Amino acid sequence: MNLKQHTISEIVSVSGRGLHTGEVVTITLKPAANNHGIVFQRIDLENKPLVPALIDYVVDTSRSTVIEKEGGRIGTIEHLMAALAGLQVDNVLVEINGPEVPILDGSALPFVELIEKAGISEQNALRNYYDVAEAVHFKNVEKNIELAALPLDDYRLTVMVDFNSKVLHPQHAQLHEIALFKEHIAPCRTFVFVHEIEFLAKQGLIKGGDLSNAVVISESDISQQQISDLEKLLDKKIESDGKAGIMNDEKLKFHNEPARHKLLDLMGDLALIGRPLKAHILAARPGHASNFELAKLIKKQIDQKSTAAPYFDANAEPVFTVIDIAKLLPHRYPFQLVDKIMSLDGTTVIGIKNITMNEPQFTGHFPENPVMPGVLQVEAIAQTGGVLVLTSTGEPEKYWPYLVGIESCRFFKNVLPGDSLVIRCTLSAPIRMGVAKMHGEAWVGKNLVCSVDMTARLVKKSN
Repeated sequence: MNLKQHTISEIVSVSGRGLHTGEVVTITLKPAANNHGIVFQRIDLENKPLVPALIDYVVDTSRSTVIEKEGGRIGTIEHLMAALAGLQVDNVLVEINGPEVPILDGSALPFVELIEKAGISEQNALRNYYDVAEAVHFKNVEKNIELAALPLDDYRLTVMVDFNSKVLHPQHAQLHEIALFKEHIAPCRTFVFVHEIEFLAKQGLIKGGDLSNAVVISESDISQQQISDLEKLLDKKIESDGKAGIMNDEKLKFHNEPARHKLLDLMGDLALIGRPLKAHILAARPGHASNFELAKLIKKQIDQKSTAAPYFDANAEPVFTVIDIAKLLPHRYPFQLVDKIMSLDGTTVIGIKNITMNEPQFTGHFPENPVMPGVLQVEAIAQTGGVLVLTSTGEPEKYWPYLVGIESCRFFKNVLPGDSLVIRCTLSAPIRMGVAKMHGEAWVGKNLVCSVDMTARLVKKSN
């Protein structure tokens, strides 16, 4: 799995019909900056609304995944989202001139090939992985649907489908290495049963659907008259002998292609969490609605964890050592107060400051009762935030970081020699005109010892 964020190298486009609307639409993928995420833009609408690909904006999961914001509605995004997730592409602007992403051949492979045509570029920012900390479960007893996300230091998916069908038997699909997505998952097409087609057509859906972009499955032999009725309903020619089973000329790409496509959909829907996951996803009879429910539960866990003590792996290699930090920040002894940076993703940074008795402040600050001065706690937080702000420029050596404002500063517990401060700084808003607003916290174990809101300004060094 990638350590750093990635975007595409060049602008690429593709056109096709939407599965449900039948409208011919063009999508254009454009490179995007660090921490931009996947964002759609309806360029055919007057206000050209931007719609981030996040679960906050999901408005429909009945037959596909649909997002909407400020009147900008985009449907059937799941195959493109799966392709981006499968190739570990983090930042892209998707311009679209219609209401639905083209269905193309019904799989994610055309999108994978489009992204590879553009090229994939590594960016100077770490991926903001979320390690599922505790098992997350979703269950729909009535529909016999169950999904779970289990802790794992990797990303794996296992899917089981069972349609109680005479011709489509229970199937399993697995993806144990994300590098195998293109070969094993991306080519798998969406599918539909013949008995569903009339209902969907009468609902005004699948106007762009045919045997070139979906696997059509018949539970029993059908007559030529029934085939003719389907042709009229879909306004498409159907070449079939009427035998039960797969009606397409092109048979299944894998014996378990339907299960693999369900896994593809699941990947695309979970990408709407907005962060790459480290987890083992298990799903029995999933669909867009249940995928969305699991995504919401994972997002809830993320939100709860963001208010808890920051987590870092003490055995992991630091992003920046104390020597690396000295190359970024101008501070030197006795004012270099950050020992290492453990996490850095463009919006949040986690740093470590180890407190020792031989630090100079303890000579005169309560020498019989050594307590770390609060101003030095704030300074350590500010230096950690300085790393975040400087690295956001891409050219940290060209700027001085100055702390220009402190608000809402509070101290909750004494910090003593032997303690290790775990410092987390998070941008409160995007950096604009060189001004960064951050919320900083310092923790000792599970105890919050200091919190502060800060404003920093980047000033370009004179030549």
